[in-house]
Amino acid sequence: MKQVETFLAAQDGSLHARTGERRGTWRRSTARGLLLIAALLGGRLMWDQWDQRVNTQSSTYKSPCSPGADEPAAVPASLRASSKWTTSEDTQLAAVAPHSSGHMALKTSLLPYAFQPLPLGSIKPLGWLNNEMLLSASGLAGNEYTFYDFVHDSSWLGGSTEYSTLNEGFPYWFNGLVPLAYSLDDATLKAQVDDAVTYVILHQQADGWLGPETDSSTRDIWGRYPLFLGLTQLLEANTTYAPTVVPAMYKYIDVMYSLLQNGTAFTQVWGQARYADMIMSLQWLFENYPRNNSAILFDSMNMLMQHGLDWAGYFTQSNYLFADLDTINIDTTTADFGFVHGVNAGQGLKTGAVNYRFTGNQSEIQSARTGVNWTFTYHGAASGTILGDERESGLSPVRGSELCTAVETMFSLSYLYHAIGDREFADRCELAAFNAMPVMLTPDHWAHQYVAQPNQPFSHAVDSAGLFWNVNDYGQTYGLEPDYPCCTVNHPQGYPKFLSASYVRVGLNGLGHALLGPASVSTTLNGSAVTISCDTDYPFVNTLVYSINATVPFPFYIRVPGWSSPSASLVSVNSGPSASSSPDPSTGMVSVDIPVGASQVTLMLAANVRVEQRANSTIAVHYGALLYALDVGQVMQAGPPLSYNTHTPFATSYPIPPEAHDYTINNTLPWNIAIDPSTLVYQASNDSSSSLANPIWAPEGPPNSITAKGCQIDWPLDHGVPAPVPGNRTCLGAAMSVVLRPYGSMKIHMAEFPTVDLSETP
Repeated sequence: MKQVETFLAAQDGSLHARTGERRGTWRRSTARGLLLIAALLGGRLMWDQWDQRVNTQSSTYKSPCSPGADEPAAVPASLRASSKWTTSEDTQLAAVAPHSSGHMALKTSLLPYAFQPLPLGSIKPLGWLNNEMLLSASGLAGNEYTFYDFVHDSSWLGGSTEYSTLNEGFPYWFNGLVPLAYSLDDATLKAQVDDAVTYVILHQQADGWLGPETDSSTRDIWGRYPLFLGLTQLLEANTTYAPTVVPAMYKYIDVMYSLLQNGTAFTQVWGQARYADMIMSLQWLFENYPRNNSAILFDSMNMLMQHGLDWAGYFTQSNYLFADLDTINIDTTTADFGFVHGVNAGQGLKTGAVNYRFTGNQSEIQSARTGVNWTFTYHGAASGTILGDERESGLSPVRGSELCTAVETMFSLSYLYHAIGDREFADRCELAAFNAMPVMLTPDHWAHQYVAQPNQPFSHAVDSAGLFWNVNDYGQTYGLEPDYPCCTVNHPQGYPKFLSASYVRVGLNGLGHALLGPASVSTTLNGSAVTISCDTDYPFVNTLVYSINATVPFPFYIRVPGWSSPSASLVSVNSGPSASSSPDPSTGMVSVDIPVGASQVTLMLAANVRVEQRANSTIAVHYGALLYALDVGQVMQAGPPLSYNTHTPFATSYPIPPEAHDYTINNTLPWNIAIDPSTLVYQASNDSSSSLANPIWAPEGPPNSITAKGCQIDWPLDHGVPAPVPGNRTCLGAAMSVVLRPYGSMKIHMAEFPTVDLSETP
């Protein structure tokens, strides 16, 4: 494969060097006091008073994941929305006379969500999901603030270490830590959030810019997108921050709008591709803290859309890249890089729905539906993520998919279900949450992969140059930062945001369980208290039991996944007779009327083994919401964490916690297996009284498995990984019994199988 030379060009100031100096602890009580005084006096400590400067050693290391130091400063004309396409239905916005602020008053109302999300903190994890989030809190996510230089020593916090000129590391981390801290109500993590937000707001620049960039020519608004997503979540969970945080956000919006007007908001393409993330925050401010700022909020939404990439135009028959991108002319894929970058593709899925809420343009809804359909049909993995190592490829099971892509895809799909209400979006979100994301984390949450392959029977350094589009030799291993550090700081948002999207408000007086799993919610309906607790081991067991206490009657909705037979899925109330679920054919929601007092609702979903046809006459095997993969056995060898850009151990002075390791994992059982799909049999634990293992996403953690007959076939290696699935599938020996286990627990695995007919085999 060829690399796009433009994207490998070195720039000065790559900012990835680490320093041995440790930033002192920022005192919360003093900082909060200074922040309140500064806000009251109308003054702020400015970044130009800060005498720390970012280390500016140069590097030629390419940037595999998201904004990197080595990406070209100029955005190709072919990537600008206005230069290539217009959508089939141009956005119509009714402008009136300018307000006194000088902003045009555009459309100043938002279309409602199909399902209104609930504030952060109102939903709490239970069961295995609580265990996983506690592991995250005690693992990398909860400790990066105290030791990991791209957070601990970030230029956002007075430090001097960044991996990107766009200074995205801290905002990524903040966006994930806020929902983790408040969902768990973890005092230590909330203190980290408080330290961070206090420092950032205190150091807002005189013109309103948020961030460490003191040279206006280096400003790029992209890094503020995840920061704002974190701030809006914080304001939902803790309104005491509003007097200081909300004014700071509006002061920044004025700066952002000026940059958009002047055409200087972006130095690279990332902010143009991901602009919907910022519009989401602007819409949240309009709905929660408008403060007579409707004009600039809607002006900014419109400007972001106009300057952003035209996703609706890309998701059309004449422009979308359906084929394996390795087979397409390099000039075409380079021109479309903003759309085909894997993480961009995941984030871009929600763009149409975000735009629809403020434009009312119905074609944006169809664009979002088309985008999801085509993305997963032509570039999707059976695990629910998007294949792209860094750029999208085709459907090869040895191509990689980034951890950033998995969590961003989950977030986009949950938003799409909230905004549009199509059941497919929620089904796909769960597929990624229960398969694509957990497979990339070690059970203790102290190590992760940069990319995962659907067929990956071992995890060690490989010859990546001819294998991946832009991943280093260690990218598919588990470690602290096996490749570009974006995934280290961005992955913690996965389960916290999934949890916070799980329960929703339905209409004026209903509640719904949109994304299934063990979780509780406490909220009010028309001022009356309601609590719901879902006791379930879903997706490992397909029964959900709800304990509900209500001071007002209300309709309760539960999503029945598309893989579950509606007639065979049963609902019962208060131990009454069971009835077929009869969900809404569009949303998948089934409604149950809840009276005042205590009630119990039970939903039993009907699942069967499902065989998904994949490329090159292969199959993937599912049961319920879980993908199953061949158990190839494993032996893990731990080593010291390696730096992503030198692949050497960190200096002994670097305070890496003893729990952090890099790993090599090798198989102990044959991986070159073809299976007979007619022999697949689901196996569940017969011990209904036992609780799930903790951690659950360990090789033998889940109580489920699928057995089958298979045989070894001649299947060579290529670049140190399984070659493309061979056409000759003749058995090399006798048939054997094989075991498939939930993909998320199988850190090494084979998930796409060639098939053989073993019906004549005893």
